[in-house]
Amino acid sequence: MAPKIPQSVLVVIHTPALEVLLIERADAPGFWQSVTGSKDALHESYAQTAAREVAEETGLDVRAPGHTLTDWALENVYEIYPQWRHRYAPGVTHNTEHLFGLCIPRAVPVVLSPREHRDQVWLPWAQAAERCFSPSNAEAISWLPRMTAGPN
Repeated sequence: MAPKIPQSVLVVIHTPALEVLLIERADAPGFWQSVTGSKDALHESYAQTAAREVAEETGLDVRAPGHTLTDWALENVYEIYPQWRHRYAPGVTHNTEHLFGLCIPRAVPVVLSPREHRDQVWLPWAQAAERCFSPSNAEAISWLPRMTAGPN
């Protein structure tokens, strides 16, 4: 298996009422997160990665009527947790994560990939931020009210 590319997306899936979908990792029970995933190829755009990862992890289509994928034009660079470094090339210790929001009309059950995730929950944004294990994910969710407020 080829090493993972240390360029990924984080997609905060939410409703207009700012309910946020969190999914629990299958390989780390108790670790709740938004949709995340690495590029499959260096030439894959972040938007393509976001659409693919959302489909793979939730069954949702970012292009479906009423769905709006928004590039937040924000990036996090973080140290890869030691337990997941074996997935990357030797010596790779950091990942660049590009942030997106996906607004869908209402909270719906999603179709999880059982090899990746074991449970799902929709929570108000502040509670969702508190439940995330990843500080960068919690911070992204905390940005949600500002990212969806529109022009002043």
